[in-house]
Order: sequence, then structure tokens, then C-alpha cells
Amino acid sequence: AAAQAGQQVAMLFGNEQSGLSNDEIKHCHAAVVIPTDADYGSLNLAQAVQVIAWELREAWLAQAGTGAACEPQARPADAAQMEAFFAHLARTLDAIDFHKGRDPEVILQRLRRVFLRAGTSERELRVLHGILADAERMARLAAAAGGGAGDA
Repeated sequence: AAAQAGQQVAMLFGNEQSGLSNDEIKHCHAAVVIPTDADYGSLNLAQAVQVIAWELREAWLAQAGTGAACEPQARPADAAQMEAFFAHLARTLDAIDFHKGRDPEVILQRLRRVFLRAGTSERELRVLHGILADAERMARLAAAAGGGAGDA
């Protein structure tokens, strides 16, 4: 659907030894799992690419056969815009003392998956940046008033 709406789409495949690294996976909007027989728990890279290519072709043919016109969508945020948002999100979570002893990386990784899966648009990112800016402002006001960020 994203490709048919004119958005750029990429499929990433890792190597046969170890797949994609966690650092590579954190930039992905979604993950695909190819079910296999329990006796043969994995596919080699060529087989995985072939299965995904087949599924994409089938989906494209099914969509093309419906004649449904794609509605124009808001421009999706690009990778640089998403990374800037994630940096802003991390700063804000620190400013409001959100983590309280929890591992910030784990929380940020989970939030990255949510926002990347959502296919956030540029307009939506501007709203989210505004929310984060207000949360940071409130944390500063609370700190200036003598209370901790968690007291606000």
C-alpha cells in the first residue's frame, strides 16, 4: 500500500549467518516472519528473498485487480526526520525523569518500533515535536519552582 501511494519502500535482508543486527533492525518499520516447517527452521537468503518477492507480487496483483484508487496521503517522515524525533523523544523522557531506574535504551527501542510501524507523516511529527516541547517546558517550570520533574 505504501509503495502504491508513491512512498519509497525497501526490503532489508540480513546475511545467512546472523541476519540483521539490532542496530539495523531499529531502523525498520516492520518485520516479516516466514513460517517454516519445524524440521527445517530456517531458509537461506535466496529462498527468503524469493518468498518475499512472491508475496509482494501476489499483493500487487490483488490490489491492481480491485481498481481501487489510492487516496493521496500526507508525506511520510523520512529517516532523518524520524531520527531527529527519536533524539527529541529521548531528551524529553530524560527531562521528565520518565525512566526511574528502567533501562532507557529498552524503552526507546520499544517506542521506535511503535512510531516506525505507524508510518508517521511529517505533519504528525510536527504535532509530536510540539507535545515534546511542551513537556520539556513544563519540566523546566517544575524544576524552577523547586519540584522535581516527577512532581509536576
